[in-house]
Amino acid sequence: MAVKNRIAKFTGGFFYPFNSFAFLRRHRSLYKFAVLPFLINVLVFTLVVYWGLSSFQTMVMARLPQGDAWYWMILNYFVLAAAVLVIMVLVFFSFAVIGSLVASPFNDVLSERTAGVLTGVVKDEPFVWKIFCQDTVRVWVCELKKIAVFMAGMLVLLLLHLAPVLGTALYPPLSVAWTAFFLVLEYNGYVLARQRLTFRQQFRIIFRHPASMSGFGLGIFCVLAIPFMQFFCIPLGVVGAVRLLHDIGELG
Repeated sequence: MAVKNRIAKFTGGFFYPFNSFAFLRRHRSLYKFAVLPFLINVLVFTLVVYWGLSSFQTMVMARLPQGDAWYWMILNYFVLAAAVLVIMVLVFFSFAVIGSLVASPFNDVLSERTAGVLTGVVKDEPFVWKIFCQDTVRVWVCELKKIAVFMAGMLVLLLLHLAPVLGTALYPPLSVAWTAFFLVLEYNGYVLARQRLTFRQQFRIIFRHPASMSGFGLGIFCVLAIPFMQFFCIPLGVVGAVRLLHDIGELG
């Protein structure tokens, strides 16, 4: 029974980013707060893909092994396949990190307004540049801390990847799991940081609901991996995180 309950929580958490489409459609007052993260997502994705293609052209194609023999052709295919995989991974992680950092001030506003819709406590305050700048600095400091944690973990995994056989086998699932955890911390962090919770306290809340949070992180990861769905990743992640925290009793 306990196993079925955990599976149900994991599955429910997984679908929060996806069914947030319907939530946004029902609450049109959130549109104006979701459009900027969406546009930032499109811009960052375009720039990162352009950077990836440029890097591929200058760093890979120009350095492919040369020769007319059949084994040079096979080596070319292997090098090309490995280079494509590396560039795709770099583009994916760069997009996830840079997009979140650039859009973070607007994500904070979207998170707050979504919480207002769910709790009925809506702060209809006028826009003030000074307050917006103060909030931007606060959010960026939190974002840089989370990115530092994420990059440190990825560095450890990269060193593990250098270990023959076992490291190579463990690297893909562990990198996916670590990225999913970062996404959980990233999107839940907007709500939890406004509650003046420290990093340690945020970790406690996340690990208090391992099945739901694991499903949510994997759901966001899948949204990032699906072509064209990446554009909606940030608003869906923000709204989905607020809804999840509300439903498990951690909102406020």
